[in-house]
Amino acid sequence: MDDQPLRAGGGIDEIISRYQGAVYGLALAKTRSPADADDVFQEVFLAYFQSGKAFRSEEHRKAWLLRTTLNMCRRITTSTWRRKTVALSEQEDRPAVFREPEENMVWQALCSLDEAYRLPLYLFYFQELSTQEIAKALSIRPGTVRMRLSRGREQLRDALKGGFFDE
Repeated sequence: MDDQPLRAGGGIDEIISRYQGAVYGLALAKTRSPADADDVFQEVFLAYFQSGKAFRSEEHRKAWLLRTTLNMCRRITTSTWRRKTVALSEQEDRPAVFREPEENMVWQALCSLDEAYRLPLYLFYFQELSTQEIAKALSIRPGTVRMRLSRGREQLRDALKGGFFDE
């Protein structure tokens, strides 16, 4: 690879197609709402396109996109508007729909976990990031990531045993 920095904005369709799953999936895991995940997705790629930022490598670009996704999720979930509104109905947003019923059950079990465990598990298993990359994306130590993965796996196993597959 040459020493030329990678620029944002060039080939936006290619970048969106390459990273749409990572950005949308992380937003969905963080917000647990398809509507909010859609908003985050749009905001992240708009910010990417407008940034004109130079990236050292594809790993740097991916880390920037994941970090921006987490920041946008935080902005949406902690907004004053959200805290001062009341839902029109008691129904939650419709859950994500996967091809296989088992995938839906695993996703529901994952979403039932606390965010501290849900996000590392999502990034490790769905985005195949290393513990170092997860630590950097979440701004925590690698040892903390490994501990959260271990405890999260245990909680996920208990959630799946406790009714999801026993029915």
